[in-house]
Amino acid sequence: MSINNLSQVGLLVVKVGSSLVTAGGKGIDQAALDRWAAQIAELGKQGVQTVLVSSGAIAEGIKRLGWSKRPTAINELQAAAAVGQTGIAQAYENAFAPHGIRTAQILLTHDDLSNRTRYLNARSTLQTLLSKGIVPVINENDTVTTDEIKLGDNDTLGALVTNLIEADALVLLTDQKGLYDSDPRKNPQAKLIPTIAADHPDLESMAGGAGSSVGTGGMYTKVTASKRAALSGAATVVAWGGEPDILVRLKQGESIGTLFTSAHSRVAARKQWLLGHVQTAGSLTVDSGAAKALTEQHASLLPVGCIRADGHFHRGELVAILDTDGKEIARGLTNYSSGETAKILQTPSERIAEKLGYAHEDELIHRDNMASHR
Repeated sequence: MSINNLSQVGLLVVKVGSSLVTAGGKGIDQAALDRWAAQIAELGKQGVQTVLVSSGAIAEGIKRLGWSKRPTAINELQAAAAVGQTGIAQAYENAFAPHGIRTAQILLTHDDLSNRTRYLNARSTLQTLLSKGIVPVINENDTVTTDEIKLGDNDTLGALVTNLIEADALVLLTDQKGLYDSDPRKNPQAKLIPTIAADHPDLESMAGGAGSSVGTGGMYTKVTASKRAALSGAATVVAWGGEPDILVRLKQGESIGTLFTSAHSRVAARKQWLLGHVQTAGSLTVDSGAAKALTEQHASLLPVGCIRADGHFHRGELVAILDTDGKEIARGLTNYSSGETAKILQTPSERIAEKLGYAHEDELIHRDNMASHR
C-alpha cells in the first residue's frame, strides 16, 4: 500500500536546504542543526534510521572566504565548496555529539550513482554506517564535479539516495511551506496542498517558480525529486524546516507541508523493477536446499548453496537464479562477478575471504536485491 503518512517509516532520508543550514547565507546556523540532530536522535529511539542530505557547503565557503555574492566561475564554486565542507561536517558532528551519535561525511557524484560497482559500494557503506548507529551526512562532491557531471541539486541527490538505500520516505526541508495550488508570492489566497500523487499530471505546472538566492533548488526540483523517489515506492514530504519538532511530528503521523504519495509500495516497486528486466547477464544454479530457502523463506542466496555460474557478469548486474531442473525461480543483483563466483561455489560465507583474499558481502545475492517468481 502507498504511504499515507510517515508514522510507519523505518528508514528515512532528510534533505536540508542551503538557506536553512546557513541562515540565508549568513553562515552555519548551529542552533538549527542542533534542533534537527535532537529530532533525529529521538527518531532513533523509536527505531527510525536517518540519512541526512545537507546543502550549505558552497554557501558556508562563500561566507568564510568573505565574498559578497555567489560566484559563477566553476573553479571558484569548487573552492568555496572545499572550504565550506569542513565547516559543515564539523557543525553536524558538534550537533549530534550531545546525543552520543557519531556522523560520517559522504561526498557523491553522478558517476558514483551511475557506475555499477560504485553504486553498490555506496549502498554497502551507507548500510554499514546505519547498522552501527552512525548518521551519514551526504552532499554532492562539488569540489570535483562540473556542469556536465553534476547531479544538479541536492533535492535530486536526496531522491537518488532514497532509491539507493530503498528508504521509506524522503523529507525535503526547505524555506517553503510546501506545494500550493498557485504561487503564494503572487496570490495571497493560494492554498497549501496537503497531499498529492507524485505522478499527478499537473504537478510540474503547479510547481513553477525559482527558489532562494542561496541554493539552486526551487519547488520544481522538489516535485521532480518526489517523482524520482516514487519510482522506488517512497513517499516525499516538502515542508518548512523551521517548523518546531517537524521530524518527530511527521513520525507521529501529523500532516505538515505537502505529502507526495507513490502509487506502489516499496517492496512491490523493487520486485517489479527486478522482474521487469528482459535480459539478465548470467545465471546461477542452486541446490534443492537453497531453492527451497529462496522461494519459501525468502532467504538470501549464499555461495554454499550455489553449484554453478554461467555467463559473464560483473558485480551489481542482474542474474537469473535457476533450480537443478534449469527453471528460473528468482532473479537478483549479484554481489560478486562471474569469475569471483566460480571461485566460491559451495563455499561457506566465512571462507569467502580465504578463497578471494577479500569479501564484499556474506551473500552472493542479498534478499533485498532479489525477487522470487513464487
